[in-house]
Amino acid sequence: MGVDADFRSDGRQSRPRSRGTGEGTRGESVPISTGAVRTVPAAPGMRLEVWMSRPLFDFHLILGVTALLVAIGLTMVLSSSSVVSFVSSGSPYARFIPQCIYAALGVIVFIAIVRVRTSTIRAAAPWLLGLSLAMLVLVLIPGIGVEQMGARSWFVIGPLSFQPSELAKVALVVWCAHLIAAHASSRGGVGTALKPLAVIGVLVLALVVLQRDLGTMITIGTILMAVLWFGKFQAPYVAAITLTGIVVSVILGLTAGYRSDRIKAFMNPDLDPLGLNYQSTQAKYALANGGLFGKGLGQSDAKWSYLPQSHNDFIFAVIGEELGLIGAGMILALFGIVLLVGLRIADRSADPFLRMLSATATTWIVLQAFINVAYVVGLIPVTGLQLPLISAGGTSMLTTMMMFGVIAHVALREPEALSSLSSGGSSWLTRVFGSPAVESPPTARSRDRTVPTRRQKSAQAQDREPRRREPSDPGRPAYDPGVAARRQRRSQR
Repeated sequence: MGVDADFRSDGRQSRPRSRGTGEGTRGESVPISTGAVRTVPAAPGMRLEVWMSRPLFDFHLILGVTALLVAIGLTMVLSSSSVVSFVSSGSPYARFIPQCIYAALGVIVFIAIVRVRTSTIRAAAPWLLGLSLAMLVLVLIPGIGVEQMGARSWFVIGPLSFQPSELAKVALVVWCAHLIAAHASSRGGVGTALKPLAVIGVLVLALVVLQRDLGTMITIGTILMAVLWFGKFQAPYVAAITLTGIVVSVILGLTAGYRSDRIKAFMNPDLDPLGLNYQSTQAKYALANGGLFGKGLGQSDAKWSYLPQSHNDFIFAVIGEELGLIGAGMILALFGIVLLVGLRIADRSADPFLRMLSATATTWIVLQAFINVAYVVGLIPVTGLQLPLISAGGTSMLTTMMMFGVIAHVALREPEALSSLSSGGSSWLTRVFGSPAVESPPTARSRDRTVPTRRQKSAQAQDREPRRREPSDPGRPAYDPGVAARRQRRSQR
């Protein structure tokens, strides 16, 4: 006779199970040793899989990555802008303090977007798009829009400046997600959304081209490509639109003077190191000086007026110089995590609108980051795109925090997260970000449903009333369903 003693995953011993082949084994008491049981630890991959399967894992991770990027960005803005700020205003904190204010406003915007209802975001999509289009037109009017760094894309009111094209990116992401989700559940399918998408996309791109803002034009093109990809349009349409966009970009790059100069500098990196290639050359020097571990925080040489826009477009070069290859690699790893988590959130979402919203916002943030890094290290021509949450800039900080708030909004509405929050799984999340309600997306049947007329309502009410059977004999009472039910209950007794 033998005995099997099962052990649970926590190491505790369960009820013993007797086993035998001879007589007298059934019901026989067998002593079990009570010594310590050594449990076999789970494999690291299994533990990571269990950890990632937790209901609020995605939300906590995107929250932590956002906080890290904001903290690193503020630190590097202070380090890279201290010299320029002291020279221009006498204080090394002249650019750092406004960036902190915009970061605080961005946190408020982040929390507000997470707390707001999904239906409110969808309802605001057309109005947000209309407002951004109006502002893109107004900024082109002389006397209203202000030209800075070769692009007429700014509103300046006293010490504050605002770039309406940043708002246009947010509006385009939300409106495209709303458009795709609405047409996906209709009878015509997602293909019917191609025409309005093409009209609005071309209109926004044309207004940005008139502003001579190459970086924003690339970002909007990236957003439209992400919409076509995640919207699952037919391959011929996607290929045709992509090819058209590439051809138009090449033509615009070769015709405009400021854009052709950047392409010429990229094609000839050794040409005019003190003119066309000065900024790119200084960025490469800064990265080379950093080595593996960097020169130390605040010890950059490039920020001493050697590298223009060292706190803005080329802040990644200062990061590489001060924090080295390890610090620069950590920044890339954080954006890689954003890519994986954002697409995972989109895949786990049950709402097509939220799915498109998370996928498009993630693509925008990550591709903009890698484009910035690519032109700083010399892989592509300089575009002027900022490093999200790292580069100095109030409008960029606010809009990027909006998009991170959108991703967190979708993460908090995953089916598993909703179930955990409804059962009281995380009280502090409920206090800060509210308790998201389950909202069922509108279907094609619900949108096509018409309001019944008064005559139809009365006919439906008559149909719901119990029908009475007319007696065949005039002296026989009419059929009463209540009496029949009572008789049936008596017979069952």
